[in-house]
Amino acid sequence: MELEASNRYGDDGSSKRAGTWVTASAHIITAVIGSGVLSLSWAIAQLGWIAGPIALVIFSIITWFTSTLLADCCRDPVSGKRCSCYMDAVKSNLGGINNKFCGLAQYMNLVGITIGYSITSAISMAAIKRSDCFHKDGQNVGCHVKNNNFMIIFGIIEIILSQIPNFHELSWLSAVAAVMSFGYSTIGLGLSIAKAVGGEHARTSLTGTTVGVDVTSWQKTWNCFEAIGDIAFAYAFSTVLVEIQDTLKPNPPENESMKKATSVGVSVTTIFYVSCGALGYAALGNNTPGNFLTGFGFYEPYWLIDMANVFIIVHLIGAYQVFCQPIFKQVEDRCFNRWPNSSFIKESPPIKLPLFGVYSFSAFRVVWRTGYVILTIVLAMLLPFFNGILGFLGAASFWPLTVYFPIQMHISREQIQAFSWKWIWLNFLVLLCLIISVLAAAGSIATIVKDLSTYEPFNSVS
Repeated sequence: MELEASNRYGDDGSSKRAGTWVTASAHIITAVIGSGVLSLSWAIAQLGWIAGPIALVIFSIITWFTSTLLADCCRDPVSGKRCSCYMDAVKSNLGGINNKFCGLAQYMNLVGITIGYSITSAISMAAIKRSDCFHKDGQNVGCHVKNNNFMIIFGIIEIILSQIPNFHELSWLSAVAAVMSFGYSTIGLGLSIAKAVGGEHARTSLTGTTVGVDVTSWQKTWNCFEAIGDIAFAYAFSTVLVEIQDTLKPNPPENESMKKATSVGVSVTTIFYVSCGALGYAALGNNTPGNFLTGFGFYEPYWLIDMANVFIIVHLIGAYQVFCQPIFKQVEDRCFNRWPNSSFIKESPPIKLPLFGVYSFSAFRVVWRTGYVILTIVLAMLLPFFNGILGFLGAASFWPLTVYFPIQMHISREQIQAFSWKWIWLNFLVLLCLIISVLAAAGSIATIVKDLSTYEPFNSVS
């Protein structure tokens, strides 16, 4: 019996983990190569040939470095017990009000990302219909499509997938989503190369968009700040790093597997990001749209553009689940602890499903998760601002979750002496990233405010 129990349960008494650095890499690539890649050509168009690629590389280095620090902080420094979520890691290493601040930053960001993915997936669905229209009727026809129906379709799919009980059972979905992300990134690269080497050359410059020609000085300033926020958002996966690490088996040590997965994930992502951003800018120039696949910098071959958008949709369907599973777990754990005797919350009778085997049905899970998905879809209909939302989410989450908490937990865990050389440069990095995040948030808010001047609730149009 003891052997059977050890095979079923992990070192902390919970369900036994079977994850490896390969599955963790898939989760990371699914989380990172998301809708952020679609705005990188626009970001480089604002920053130019020098600052744009440098910003991409710098953010990747910072993300990799702080993620390796965070991977070492996923066990309690005293008891050695696993931390199953980011808040637990902060509570174990820093304690006090840090735990509440982390929870607020993390879960607001996770909710924001799921809203952003709902917007992006609907735009991609609409782009398929628009692409076919442009092919049939010509590029001068507006072919405008309302996005709300597509958001509802996306929501129905997510309601079904949200019934997957936990993160440990998402590996197959992440693997599919990771393949899709490679697919549409590769198509974007191919289209960019084809346009850059043939036909009319797009106008580019070392400093990006030109004041007085493409933008006003005011627009140039705020767009550059927003571009930094878009780049920060593109690398965001710290919000789910601890949850991903919690899926790894303990042998080899999960922090070593996570560091390997982080190196692979961030390296692959950076190569794709620099390639997509730079080649997209080379192809489309200073007039690069905010979303280089759905903004119709490319029109033909229309079937290839349709395929890329199908890949985006499938990828975001999976990525949505990666980011909302921590929310589901946190709410459900709190409800279980608050109402331990509630049959509505606790009961989950097994049901045999054809092709899927035994499934633990929970009425509470169905009601709560369905309600959450509906809420994100409604908010997406209210806030259909692609670039502004991405930039703001990136700015709001980058500093606290990617930089501040990993570094402060590392300082506490390693007992680094105050005002030592290592302490000074780590805190300088924290301060520098705070300034960058504030400027990026300001630029994104300025864009959203501008978009609000022509905004009509529940009337999002592509």
